[in-house]
Amino acid sequence: MNEKIEQVLQEMEQVIFGKRKQCLLTLATLLSGGNLLLEDVPGVGKTTLALTLAKTLDLSFGRIQCTPDTLPGDITGYSTVNMHTGELVFHEGPVMNHILLADEINRTSPKTQASLLEVMQERQVTVEGRTMAVPEPFMVIATENPIEFSGTYQLPEAQLDRFLMRISMGYPEKEEEQAMMAQSLAGDPKARVQQVLSREEVLAMQEEVRNIPVSEAIRSYILNIVRNTRESRSLTLGASPRATLALMAAAQAWAYLEGHDYVLPEDVLAVAEPVLAHRLVLSLDASLQNATAQGVLTECIRTAPVPPVLK
Repeated sequence: MNEKIEQVLQEMEQVIFGKRKQCLLTLATLLSGGNLLLEDVPGVGKTTLALTLAKTLDLSFGRIQCTPDTLPGDITGYSTVNMHTGELVFHEGPVMNHILLADEINRTSPKTQASLLEVMQERQVTVEGRTMAVPEPFMVIATENPIEFSGTYQLPEAQLDRFLMRISMGYPEKEEEQAMMAQSLAGDPKARVQQVLSREEVLAMQEEVRNIPVSEAIRSYILNIVRNTRESRSLTLGASPRATLALMAAAQAWAYLEGHDYVLPEDVLAVAEPVLAHRLVLSLDASLQNATAQGVLTECIRTAPVPPVLK
């Protein structure tokens, strides 16, 4: 593994205990130029993960605490009239940062959620007829609580498809929670997190990830998995072509993090569930039989022939 990446992980693990896989998936999302959805119950470290990642990087950070009355302008920016000159003055929204945290995104209205669609896909925002590119690198990290439904708005499939990955934190093991308690007694662990990567280094790593070779056999493997989801009778909505590209990009990033010179089948398998599961919609019959998207995806992966390890 890259020495700098290991340093980033060490800094993150001062705060996020026992969640190296989640930290690696977050880094893979960033390095592949994607967006991340953190879905889990309250208090397991979703927001802390986003804040800690930002602190290890020389990147600007913006946060939106989503509520039912959050407006699109609160995210993208808005104009006001200068009372002295009568001129319109544009105020940039938090979207004009490298990392944007949309906390509890499912608490805000569909109209406000939709204000993120353009920037998540095209890395630009259009406000009052004015189009502006966001700084690079750019990443949206959104959190949501899948348990509480009161006062929430379900994310539409079009928006879910724009998240490269969806991951859950899960509860820590007993030993890890004990270490967390001891660390907390010594002071706020986030205050001790040090910056490791500069903006230029992050951009350089993203370029290196894009240059990781993906053989024709691996591309066929990815395509077979995706097409299996479209042909499954347990699903009314399979993975999109955007998902195909997302899985390939995520596999390149995982190969980079693992120190592989090219993408291996194991790299594809490592990221397939967080990349694809949230894009799938179960059929009514499958739902009535208590099937899960993850279970159906597992079968789609199992029936895709694994290619030989060739460059």
